[in-house]
Amino acid sequence: MNFLRGVMGGPSAGPQPSGADTIQKLCDRVASSTLLDDRRDAVRALKALSKKYRLEVGIQAMEHLVHVLQTDRSDSEIIGYALDTLYNVISNDLEEEEQEENSPKQGDDLGSQFTEIFIKQPENVTLLLTLVEEFDFHVRWPGVKLLTSLLKQQGPQVQQIILVSPMGVSRLMDLLADSREVIRNDGVLLLQQLTKSNAAIQKIVAFENAFERLLDIVTEEGNSDGGIVVEDCLLLLQNLLKNNNSNQNFFKEGSYIQRMKPWFEVGDDNCGWSAQKVTNLHLMLQLVRVLVSPTNPPGATTSCQKAMFHCGLLQQLCTILMATGVPADILTETINTVSEVIRGCQMNQDYFASVNAPSNPPRPAIVVLLMSMVNERQPFVLRCAVLYCFQCFLYKNHKGQGEIVSTLLPSTIDATGSSVSAGQLLCGGLFSTDSLSNWCAAVALAHALQENAALKEQLLRVQLATSIGNPPVSLLQQCTNILSQGSKVQTRVGLLMLLCTWLSNCSIAVTHFLHNPANVPFLTGQIAENLGEEEQLVQGLCALLLGISIYYNDNSLENYRKEKLKQLIEKRIGRENFVEKLGFISKHELYSRAAQKPQPGFSSPEHMMFDHEFTKLVKELEGVISKAIYKSSEEDKKEEEVKKTLEQHDNIVTHYKKVIREQDQELEELKQQVSTLKSQNEQLQVTVTQQVSQIQQHKDQYNLLKVQLGKDTQHHNSHGDTVQVNGIQLEEVSKLREELEDWRNRHEQLQGQLKEKDAVIENLKSLQLEMGTEQSSQLSSSGGMEHSAELQKELEMLRTQIQLQAAEISKLQTENQKLQAMNTAVDPSLGASSAVASRSSEKEGRLLQELGELQSQVKALSEEKASLQQQLDSSSSTVAILQDEKSKLQQEVAEAKKEQDDLLVLLADQDQKLSALRSKLKDLGMPVEDEDDIESGDQADEDEDGDEEEQD
Repeated sequence: MNFLRGVMGGPSAGPQPSGADTIQKLCDRVASSTLLDDRRDAVRALKALSKKYRLEVGIQAMEHLVHVLQTDRSDSEIIGYALDTLYNVISNDLEEEEQEENSPKQGDDLGSQFTEIFIKQPENVTLLLTLVEEFDFHVRWPGVKLLTSLLKQQGPQVQQIILVSPMGVSRLMDLLADSREVIRNDGVLLLQQLTKSNAAIQKIVAFENAFERLLDIVTEEGNSDGGIVVEDCLLLLQNLLKNNNSNQNFFKEGSYIQRMKPWFEVGDDNCGWSAQKVTNLHLMLQLVRVLVSPTNPPGATTSCQKAMFHCGLLQQLCTILMATGVPADILTETINTVSEVIRGCQMNQDYFASVNAPSNPPRPAIVVLLMSMVNERQPFVLRCAVLYCFQCFLYKNHKGQGEIVSTLLPSTIDATGSSVSAGQLLCGGLFSTDSLSNWCAAVALAHALQENAALKEQLLRVQLATSIGNPPVSLLQQCTNILSQGSKVQTRVGLLMLLCTWLSNCSIAVTHFLHNPANVPFLTGQIAENLGEEEQLVQGLCALLLGISIYYNDNSLENYRKEKLKQLIEKRIGRENFVEKLGFISKHELYSRAAQKPQPGFSSPEHMMFDHEFTKLVKELEGVISKAIYKSSEEDKKEEEVKKTLEQHDNIVTHYKKVIREQDQELEELKQQVSTLKSQNEQLQVTVTQQVSQIQQHKDQYNLLKVQLGKDTQHHNSHGDTVQVNGIQLEEVSKLREELEDWRNRHEQLQGQLKEKDAVIENLKSLQLEMGTEQSSQLSSSGGMEHSAELQKELEMLRTQIQLQAAEISKLQTENQKLQAMNTAVDPSLGASSAVASRSSEKEGRLLQELGELQSQVKALSEEKASLQQQLDSSSSTVAILQDEKSKLQQEVAEAKKEQDDLLVLLADQDQKLSALRSKLKDLGMPVEDEDDIESGDQADEDEDGDEEEQD
C-alpha cells in the first residue's frame, strides 16, 4: 500500500518517478498481484492517470485491462474501473485543457488507433457484449459508454462483429427497458451509432420492438415538450426508417403512424417555444417526411399518405400551418412536410384544397401561401417551401390544375375584386419587379399546365389589361413582350421555362406563338449572338423554345412551316451552333442540382434557375429536337405520315380502350345484377321449400279429415248394438245421478263453511276497528294471529277438497264422453231387426234427454266450483290484508313501548328534580310534604275510585 501511496502522489523521500514509469509499475502490479485488492487499487490508479497520460496508458495497460475483464468478472468494482480506463483511452471526448494542448485531429487519430487495436481480437467486443448484460450499474454503464465510443471510432467493423455475434443486437436492445434513465438514455445513443448506414442491423433492431419502446419513451418524456432524450429517440427513429423500405412498411403496418399525431398537438396559444422544443418538432417533421419521401417506392409512399390522412395527422399539420406565433423554421419545415404528404395523393390534395386560413373573411390556404411566395419581404427558404407545396399540390392533380387555371379565365374572375384568387396572385408575381417572384410565379404556372393539353389551350384565352386605354393583351403575348424587354436573367429563365412547358405537345399554342411576327426573329437573334456565360443559359432555353416550335408545328401557318424554320436556322445560326447552344442547358451545374430531387434546394435566390420537372422535359426533348433539325423535308413528310398513322393508331387504341372501359363497366353492372338475382333466387328457393312443406302438412291434415269423415259416415249408417249400448247407458246414468247428489251435498256443505269463514273475517275486522288502547291492541293482535292461523288451515282444507272435486268432475266428464262415444259406436256383426229398433227408440230418447240434463248439471257444478275458487282467492287476499294490518299493529305496539320507556326516563328525571327542590325547601325552613305522604294519598284516592267502580 505504501507503493500505491507513492504512485498516487503521497510524500516520498526519493526522487519522483515519471508518468511512464508509474504506469509501467501499475501494469506490473495488475499482472503479478495475487490479491484482488492490490489489483483493484492498481486499476483504480490507472483510471486516474488515463486522462492525462492517455497514450502511455493505452499502449502499456490495454492488454492487462482486457485480461482483468476476462479473469476478474466476479468483482464488479475492478471491472468498472477497467471499463472506465479503456473508455478514457479510446474516447475522443477530451477535457477542455487537453483539447487546447492537442489538436482534434491528433485525438481522433489516437482514438481510432486504440479502437483498431482493441477490436483486432473480435472476442474483446463479444466480451464487452456479455458485460453489458450485467445488471450492476458500475459494470453496465461503463460498458455501454465504451461500446458507443468503439462504434464512433470504427463503426462498420464493430457493427460487423456485433452482427455475427449470437444475440448481439438483442442484448443491446434490452438497454431500452432498463429502469435507470442514465443507462436507458446512453443505450439510445449506443443504438444510434449501431444503426448508422447498416440496413441489416436496422431491420433486426426494428423487429426487436424498437419502435414501440422508442415511442413509449417519447410519450413519457412529454412528446415535443421533452428534453434531449426525445431528440435522441427521434434521431434513432430516423436511422431506422430512412432509406429502409422494410422498416417503413413495418412501421406503417404496426399502426405507429397513428401514434405520431399527438406530437403535433402544440396548442392554440403556441407560446413558450424553447430551443429544445423547436429542435424536437423539427426532427418530428423530418420523420414524417422520411415516410412520404418522393424517393421511396410509390406504393409505400401512397399507403403512408393515406394512413396519415385517416388518422388525422395531415389535419394536425395543416392546423400548425395556419396557426399564429409559430417560429419561421418550424413553419417552413411544416410546409415542406405537408407538401410531401399531399404529393401525388388525390385524397390528400382535395383535403388541402378545402383548408381555410382563420381570417375574416376566410381565405383558402393555397391563396395565403401564394401571397407569401410572391411577397419579396418573406424569407427566402419560406418562399421556396411555398413553391414546393404548390408544386406538390398540382402533381398528378388534374382537378387542382383546372381549378387554378379557371381562376385566370375571364368567366370566373371576380369582377368586384373583393377576394384575391390564386390566378391573380400568380399573374401579379409573374409581372412584378422582383425577379424571384417572376421566377416562382412562372414555375408555379408551368406546373398548372404540366401534362395537361386541355388546360394549355384554355390558358390561351386569358387576356390581360396592361394599361388604361390600351386593348387587352393575351398572357402568351405579354410573356414574350417581357422577354424582349431585356429583363433580369432569372426572370427570363422563368418565362422561357413557362413558354417551353406551355408549347410542348400543344400545336395550337405553337401556332399562337408563331402568329406574332416578332417572336421568331427575337429567338434567332438571341441564339445567334455570342454573349457571356450568364447569357448562355438564356440562349440554350431560346434554342429549346425554337426547337419546340419546330417539332410541334402543324404547318398551319404558311410563313412558319417546319421547313422554313429549319432554313432560317441554317442561314442565321447554323445547325451545329444551334445544337451546341441547346446543349448549354443540360451541361449547366444548376441543371444537375435541380435534376436530383423535386424539392427546390437552393442556397441563395441567384441559384434558382431550374425546376425539377422542367429538367425532365429537357431530357425528353433535347435529343428529339436535335434530330428534327437535321431532317430533310422528305423525312419530315415521312415522319408526318408516321405521326398521322400513329395518331390514327392511338385514336383506334383510345377508342378500343374506351370500348373496353365501357364493357368493363357493363360487366361490373351485370355481375352486380347476377349477384342480386342469385340472392333473390336463394330467397325464393327458401320460400318455395317452406310452401312445399306447408302444402304437405295441409295434405296430411286433409287425408286425416277424409278418413275421419269416412268413419263418421260408417257410424251413422250402422245400428247394430244399440240395445246393448243402451243397457250399459242405463246403469251408468243411475251411477251418475247418485254421484251428482253427493256433489250437491258437498257443495252445500262447502257453502256453509264459507259463510262461517266470512263471519269470522267480519268479526276480525270489527275487532280491529275497536282496538284503541295498548292492551286491546295486544289482545286483538294475538287473537287475529290465532284466527288467521285457523283460517289459513281451513282454507288449505277447502283447497284440497275443491281439487278432489275437480278431479272427480273431470273423471265424470271423461266417463260421459266415453258413454257418448259408446252411444255412437256400432258393431256391424251385432245387428237387430227393425222391430226391436222401433221399440227401443222411445227409451233412447228418454236416455238422451236424461244425459242432456246430467250434462247441464255437470256444467252448473263446474260453474259453482269456479265461483267457490274465486271466493277462496278473495278470502286468501283478505287473510293477507289482515296479516299486513297485524304487522302494522305490532309496529305500533313497539312504538308505544318505546314512548313509555321515554316517559319513564322523563319521570325519573322529574323525581330527581323534585327531590332536589324539596331538599332545598327544607334547608330554607319551608314546610314540605314527603313523598310517602303523597303516595299514600294517591293510593287512597285510587282505592276510593276502585270501590266506586265495584258498586257501579
